[in-house]
Amino acid sequence: MAGRLARTFRDRGESLEDLEQVAALGLVKAVTRYEPDRGSAFESYAVPTIVGEVKRHFRDHLWGLHVPRRTQELRNRVRAASRQLDYRLDDRSPAISEIAKHSGLTEDEVKVGMQAMESYSPLSLNAELPGSEDGYSLIDTLGSSEPGYDQVVYREAVKPKLRELPERERRILYLRFFREMTQSRIAEQLGISQMHVSRLLSRTCERIRAEVDAELEAETHPTAHRQAGGADATAGAREPARDRAVAGSGFPE
Repeated sequence: MAGRLARTFRDRGESLEDLEQVAALGLVKAVTRYEPDRGSAFESYAVPTIVGEVKRHFRDHLWGLHVPRRTQELRNRVRAASRQLDYRLDDRSPAISEIAKHSGLTEDEVKVGMQAMESYSPLSLNAELPGSEDGYSLIDTLGSSEPGYDQVVYREAVKPKLRELPERERRILYLRFFREMTQSRIAEQLGISQMHVSRLLSRTCERIRAEVDAELEAETHPTAHRQAGGADATAGAREPARDRAVAGSGFPE
């Protein structure tokens, strides 16, 4: 009985020997759990137990992507209907409407089942695309994160903060980030010490950074921001990008 049930699942990407082993395991479970006192025949209890074990094996070990059981069932029905229709049609694949009529499914259900066929055994990202040259593969078609997007956000967030700065701090930032002048040259122009310039640069950048981070955090996580008083524990990780934003913010002379 277990072997017969296992053979109904052959040609689905798993060897018959493995299917028979899974079915035998289901049979052992059925024997262990069967209660004769309930009055039902052993076979009526064992068959669904064995079939369920085999289906669970397919679901847990063979599908490349996890899909709902209903979708797996649609895939199996669509696959069976397509194979049956292939024998009746001459040199053409069955249409969705024909599969739906033959299987008793709706056309939308047939489409879901056909999409699930591609989920059973996904391609490797290193698989070469058909008709491609020089080993062009799927991974070559994937995009990557664009750091310029974050730069735009930071630049726009910094602009109003720069306008609120006192004239001397604005002048120092302009000379340092736009004119690319050294701190010593800035000190000579403003008539102050190089150490003073360094402190002003550090203090101004830290204040702008803290204000911008607090605003971004409040917009992204308003509840957490209120609870933490607007503090951002990860501000240090964004410091380099925020400093670059100062240099790209359209700072006026």
